Amino acid sequence: MKFTCTQLALVKAINTVSKAVSSRTTLPILKGILLEVNDGRLTLSASDLDLSIQTSIDVQSTEEGKAVVMARLFGEIVRKLPNALITVKTDDEKLNIQCLGSDFNIVTLSADEFPVIGGVEAKDFIEIDKADLCGLIRKTVFAASIDEKKGILTGTLMNFEGSNLELVALDGFRMAVARNTVNSTLNRRIIVPARILFEINKILGEDEGSDQVSMAIEDKKIEILTEDTRVIARLLEGEFIKYREIIPSSANTTVIVAREEILNSIERASLLAKEGKNNLVKFDIKAGSLDISSRSEEGMVNEHVGAEVTGKDLVIGFNSKYILDVLKSISDEEIKFEMGSSVSSCLIKQVDGDEYIYLVLPVRIAV
Repeated sequence: MKFTCTQLALVKAINTVSKAVSSRTTLPILKGILLEVNDGRLTLSASDLDLSIQTSIDVQSTEEGKAVVMARLFGEIVRKLPNALITVKTDDEKLNIQCLGSDFNIVTLSADEFPVIGGVEAKDFIEIDKADLCGLIRKTVFAASIDEKKGILTGTLMNFEGSNLELVALDGFRMAVARNTVNSTLNRRIIVPARILFEINKILGEDEGSDQVSMAIEDKKIEILTEDTRVIARLLEGEFIKYREIIPSSANTTVIVAREEILNSIERASLLAKEGKNNLVKFDIKAGSLDISSRSEEGMVNEHVGAEVTGKDLVIGFNSKYILDVLKSISDEEIKFEMGSSVSSCLIKQVDGDEYIYLVLPVRIAV
């Protein structure tokens, strides 16, 4: 195997596939990247068996072939090389990397031991706008549980209902629901591990190719295709929570506020909230105003935010992280809080529209 390409192109490809390299496996081959040269294209592949990623770039090739290199070492070498042409070739069981005055030789593993990254025998196929998919993922994945013991809650539901696609994630303390219209007649539900959707979102954000993304879905896997990259992920099995049943249908207190203003106020209040229990910030809601406060052994803070308040006065507490995660995932100028009482769930919504709904449980406080 021998090829030549630019350092920038190779770094970008390595960064893409490295998201699927396993860091906790005892199998050395899963810590590697498979390099394959064929017909003037270099294909890089990585897999942790749950997530597999392939991406391809154009190269100047004089000899086809394949080899597996340790992802971490190969990546560090290429990233530190100058922005110039790199020539890579195999010699026996070593990989030679040359760039200007640099000359590296690193050990390779047998390509025959690398897991086969098969395609998806799709039962369902859909195309979606890349920006729309990224937006749905960004607005939901943060709310999924990171506790592996919670099983299905570590996943994000993708609910296809004809021309509507809805993504849902929850961890027992908060829930994020985002929806958009798609060009589809598909009706089915799948659950994708949230950590994988997070990586997919990064890959799509870095992709400079087509504005469309193709998705192929079968019973146990999903495949996402862009112009140069293929991502295959294993789906979670099980029944997702009946999330629509836990969304409140009415509210006694409604607050409309500028998103950026309340975001900045909560960020400042959370500087002290981090020192206290549950990252607690307190909302004191009265006609025409919202006061946000927090206190700990280190001190106290009070923030006044102008707001349009409808309904009853209310004092309610929240984990500041849960509110900040929501506010950072959206871009609306104004948002709406709907609350029933100091101990019932709060909804955060658009002032107009239904593209997203966030449900956050309050923290009990002594009023």
